[in-house]
Amino acid sequence: MNPSQGSTLSANVAGFVDGSSAKREVSYIDSLPIYVKELIAGGAAGAFAKTAVAPLERIKILLQTRTEGFHSLGVFQSLKKVLKHEGVRGFYKGNGASVVRIIPYAALHFMTYEQYRCWILDNYPGLGVGPHIDLLAGSVAGGTAVLCTYPLDLARTKLAYQTTDTRTRNSGLRSYHTEPAYNGIKDVLVRVYRAGGARGLYRGVGPTLTGILPYAGLKFYVYEKLKSHVPEEHQSSIVMRLSCGALAGLLGQTFTYPLDVVRRQMQVGDMPSSLNGQVRFRNSIEGLTMIVRNQGWRQLFAGLSINYIKIVPSVAIGFAAYDSMKIWLRIPPRQKTQSISSAS
Repeated sequence: MNPSQGSTLSANVAGFVDGSSAKREVSYIDSLPIYVKELIAGGAAGAFAKTAVAPLERIKILLQTRTEGFHSLGVFQSLKKVLKHEGVRGFYKGNGASVVRIIPYAALHFMTYEQYRCWILDNYPGLGVGPHIDLLAGSVAGGTAVLCTYPLDLARTKLAYQTTDTRTRNSGLRSYHTEPAYNGIKDVLVRVYRAGGARGLYRGVGPTLTGILPYAGLKFYVYEKLKSHVPEEHQSSIVMRLSCGALAGLLGQTFTYPLDVVRRQMQVGDMPSSLNGQVRFRNSIEGLTMIVRNQGWRQLFAGLSINYIKIVPSVAIGFAAYDSMKIWLRIPPRQKTQSISSAS
């Protein structure tokens, strides 16, 4: 060992003993702006939650879009069929695009919600303070996050919509759907852009915004409203937060789910394996009308049961991960955050 290596080792050991290395990490984290910490915490929470419920999300999309071979199956039978024909990897088809989308989406959603909320309180004091502020801030934050990440959601849907039989080569069994085949997120985005330009990348954004504005607002509104009825000594309970969040998500999804079905069918309208042929809806109202007329009103709620099943663990994991990240990043409580934002 030469003298320079020895001095470096000695310095590292000394730093470990006196805690200077930990102090440098602490000072770096503390130096980050609050909104950056919220972005990191929200993105990490979204990625954990989305990956945990990816199999249920894949089945929900197959049921929503009436994919050939799945339209008459239930949730359990659909899970068995995907496992049989595509293996475990089939459950996560499209999850890469989903995670790539959800990280910026969740990050922007949480961060902009906090920022919009502070902005409303600072600039419109006449509106008062209460859950209605969360309704407004949550709605605008949801719309902001959707507009910034929608092409990735389109790619996720098209990848998840594809169904192939991986046993075709080995046993000679006939595949139940092979075209069109996309080779990843980039391939989807490039081909969609070449075919329809920027408008193609935002196909279905109308019903998405129509659904996300009330859903995001309702989610935050119901969550804060429920919390306001919880005794103060239980306000910091993670179980309380998970319970309120799950209930808020369930109520919001029930009211806005038909618009999600219209969005999915518009997104896959140029993919020919749907039983109702190539779907061409000009807007959300026409989509709702055509689905009820041609597929029945029950189709507006296709996959809703599995959405209920997946949203509870998704919200639970998301809140738990977000709370853990907030602790690790030392994000101050909302009251302190608001005062910091107001002072800046």
